Amino acid sequence: MKAVVIRTFGNPDGLEVVDLPVPVPAPGQVRIATEAIGVGGVDAVIRRGTLAAYGFREGHLLGSEVAGTVTAVGEGVDASWTGRRVWAFTGLSGGYAEQAVAAVEDVLPLPDGLTGADAVALGGSGVVAHFALDRARFAPGETVLVRGAAGSIGITAVQLAAGGGAGAVAVTTSSAERGARLRDLGATHVLDRSGEGGSDAPSGFDVVIDVVGGPRLPRFLDRLNSNGRYVAVGVVGGQPPADFGTRLMDAFRRSLSFATFSSDTVPGPDRQAVRSSQFADAAHGDLRTVVHETMPLDEAVLAHREMDAGKVFGRVVLAP
Repeated sequence: MKAVVIRTFGNPDGLEVVDLPVPVPAPGQVRIATEAIGVGGVDAVIRRGTLAAYGFREGHLLGSEVAGTVTAVGEGVDASWTGRRVWAFTGLSGGYAEQAVAAVEDVLPLPDGLTGADAVALGGSGVVAHFALDRARFAPGETVLVRGAAGSIGITAVQLAAGGGAGAVAVTTSSAERGARLRDLGATHVLDRSGEGGSDAPSGFDVVIDVVGGPRLPRFLDRLNSNGRYVAVGVVGGQPPADFGTRLMDAFRRSLSFATFSSDTVPGPDRQAVRSSQFADAAHGDLRTVVHETMPLDEAVLAHREMDAGKVFGRVVLAP
């Protein structure tokens, strides 16, 4: 089968299309003929070699979420899964391929009316957005800033905050065109990447959801209101300064909070319950997904180039 692996860490040219054996599902797993493969920020972080210290090696098969049809089941899995269209989380590897395997507890049937591309634009990111707002103890009437809102996590967080009755939903993004699209999804104020602009935007925020991280993170900590909560859900812009915590200590009397969030810490059944509800909402048009572009699997290099260049709004999808 055709698959995409990391030949060398670094820029997108280090990705390589190879031929691999079709995987055999182990006990408790299903095999899926992929129709849509999500390309996410974590894939780019792994590709760059940023997470090599965590065991990722050259030769790694990228991809964490796919949609398609179950073609085989492993021992102990109900045979009725065979032939069903599903979304699946494959871990942090195995998705960029014509056939992928996943644990059955990480698989969900796709509702009628939801395409595979829409499923991988929402499946992983929607859960992060939901539980990040929950971790931030977001309440109706509060002001929210979504930093790095043009990706699939940010797009969903904007909609959930707006739908949850936020007093204001500000976003950071790179262009007026993207800002207009985010306003259409529920944003009320648009800032540039440095947090400037939007003359009528709130001066401070009760909640910040940050997908970016990077060297500018401390200046966004400064935008928290007293009792404000900051939740970092990604580091697509790199690690923040090592001493960023001093900003919190300097503002000790304002009772600020900072947290990281990974959906890995949420029990599997809770993740699946939220994901199933969001899939139903998307199928009914109550939650919008944004697919930037669908590309052939063997154009994964181009997909990663567009991500690195900041050209992607929503989710790039690969199709075998």
